[in-house]
Amino acid sequence: MAANNNPGNRSTVVVTAPRVQVPATVAKGEIFSVKALISHPMETGLRYDDQGIVIPRKIINKFVCRYGEVVVFSVDLHESVAANPFIEFYLRATDSGSLEFIWEEDGGGVFRLEHQLVVG
Repeated sequence: MAANNNPGNRSTVVVTAPRVQVPATVAKGEIFSVKALISHPMETGLRYDDQGIVIPRKIINKFVCRYGEVVVFSVDLHESVAANPFIEFYLRATDSGSLEFIWEEDGGGVFRLEHQLVVG
């Protein structure tokens, strides 16, 4: 008999790589749009599986964007957020540098993406 690596026959959550849309280059002082998307089922913890067992909550609960070392955007997310959360916000270009995007999920999962922004 094969070993069951999925106790209770629960479905496995698959999260694809997060995506962002940011201009490659911007003028100094320009305000630009940042769009961030992560594919995530956002399980609320309110549903039951086929055996009547509560499916544990597993949602993206925090999103942070850092420009250089400075947090420039942060949001806490809760159960009412839809699956595959899409976030759009605006930043002002000051200097060339790194934009770091961090999604945190219940249970300690962390998804990161980095983008180099050129300010000219």
